[in-house]
Amino acid sequence: MAKRQAQRRQRKVDPFTLEIIKEGLVAISDEMFVTMQRTSMSTIIYEVLDYAVGLTDAQGRLIVQGNGVAGFLGTLTFAVKSVLEKFPLIELAPGDILVTNDPYSGGGTHLSDVSLIMPIFYDGQIVAFAANKAHWTEVGGKDAGSWTTDATEVYQEGLQFPCIKLFERGEPLASLVDLIRANVRTPEMTIGDMHAQAASLRVADRRFRELCDKYGGEVVRAGIEHLLDYGEQLTRTELRKLPAGIYEAEDWIDDDGIGNGPFEVRVKIIIRADTFVVDFTGTHAQVPGPINCTRTGLHSGVRTVFKALTDPAIPANDGCFRPLSVICPDRTIFTCERPAPVSTYWETMLYATDLVWRALAPVLPERLTAGHFLSVCGTVLAGTHPDTGELFLLVEPQAGGWGAGASKDGESGLVCVGDGETYVVPIEVCETRYGVIVDQFALDIADGGAGQFRGGRGLVRDYRIVGDEAWLTGTFGRHKFVPWAMNGGQPGSKNLIRILFHDGRPSVEMGKTARFHLRQGDVARLITGTGGGYGHPYARPPERVLADVKNGYVTPAQAENEYGVIVDTATLELVGLRRERGPQTALPR
Repeated sequence: MAKRQAQRRQRKVDPFTLEIIKEGLVAISDEMFVTMQRTSMSTIIYEVLDYAVGLTDAQGRLIVQGNGVAGFLGTLTFAVKSVLEKFPLIELAPGDILVTNDPYSGGGTHLSDVSLIMPIFYDGQIVAFAANKAHWTEVGGKDAGSWTTDATEVYQEGLQFPCIKLFERGEPLASLVDLIRANVRTPEMTIGDMHAQAASLRVADRRFRELCDKYGGEVVRAGIEHLLDYGEQLTRTELRKLPAGIYEAEDWIDDDGIGNGPFEVRVKIIIRADTFVVDFTGTHAQVPGPINCTRTGLHSGVRTVFKALTDPAIPANDGCFRPLSVICPDRTIFTCERPAPVSTYWETMLYATDLVWRALAPVLPERLTAGHFLSVCGTVLAGTHPDTGELFLLVEPQAGGWGAGASKDGESGLVCVGDGETYVVPIEVCETRYGVIVDQFALDIADGGAGQFRGGRGLVRDYRIVGDEAWLTGTFGRHKFVPWAMNGGQPGSKNLIRILFHDGRPSVEMGKTARFHLRQGDVARLITGTGGGYGHPYARPPERVLADVKNGYVTPAQAENEYGVIVDTATLELVGLRRERGPQTALPR
């Protein structure tokens, strides 16, 4: 065996072998991803795909990453590097698995996103790390579902794992597992998801060692360097196509969930032929409520849009991000420090992505659309299941409308930029597993988003409570500052939660709420925004407006008020134009 490996090391590595190894590494992350989905116990994982998996090399450099959540792009690197900083390599052994969710170091975002990391050994040395970051439905804390909108310090948000061993030589540390079990509300689900993560890491460990057996450790390491250099080369090629210059944008975050706000955020982008510098200096300081984001989340938010600007098809690895620099002072809303609460960090992290998007959209209209509904619109619905008498926890994102582009309408009912390849929980699963009936799940035809190309529509989803009572927590950002438009289009519509009471009381509306008490028959109506429009609405051909009316994307009233197109409400025929703000122009019949 050793002789064969020595012979392999002596061979020159040909480009075909390097390409095979590159694709083999990508395949490992794909298999990890499928393993996690098939073995998890939470709908937030196996239905929504709220997790990411990947490999780093022995130095913690990201090699490949399989994403459900685009907002996790790069967090695995920080998690692995926290292991390298804390543990001498001699203290790690085959089969060890470490756990961390520290938001302020160690690749954490909020406490519900838990990373498991496994060193991969070959010939007695660590040659790589496998990592899995997944949203646990429960990590304890003051509220069911753990994340909340009114926390004031991280200690209220759940268990903190400061990069510690969870498995030693393949065996779980029983005392730590018992501690987790005792501090979460759904222990079987949480521990089950933990084991699913461990299973995906073991798949990576086995497959990586098989790759080394086949080609030799040195050849695989050469393949890793090739993969990183390949990612850098392709990214730099695309970077040189971007217009060099300095670009700026600013925006406002609604509030922090506990009555403070709004908060200004700003960015300056410097693009040169070989560098892409993103500077958030001037952004608001960290805030008392839980919308704070840590530096890990900031980097991931910027990496997401940088990938979109260069080449989204390149497998994500650290080589792709070598030209990227992110600057931000400490203790801002993007770079908070302990013990600032971070439960709903995505409300801020997504602004990092959106600010870069907004600054560059005018000069890259063929690549970037107008603003979208932006928020994850995260929802926690908790209560006692009327059939089983047990606690149910429905934790999920919502989908909404994306902005229009220079040659296309916006997408309707799509998850936000940070959620990437994730999904909403299907209606049938909601009604089967949780104490709700879904009265409707439809497009929300709100005013807003009109343009030559119109913004995509958001959604409306009604949860009617069938048990005695339930509690709703939700964070729907862009409730006050709606999606931005481009080139004369109209801004989009807001995200909101509306409560319809069974006893006939007037409905209430909010962007954020914590533990809102619902009784049997009450309806939680979850509404996501329409994306921003592109171009003046009057430039949209009347025939397309009429088609929108017939297809249910635009009402007859909106057609007239926003597009100057008059549609007969009975026959849905085009009968006139009011585009010059003058007398009605009749169309021939």
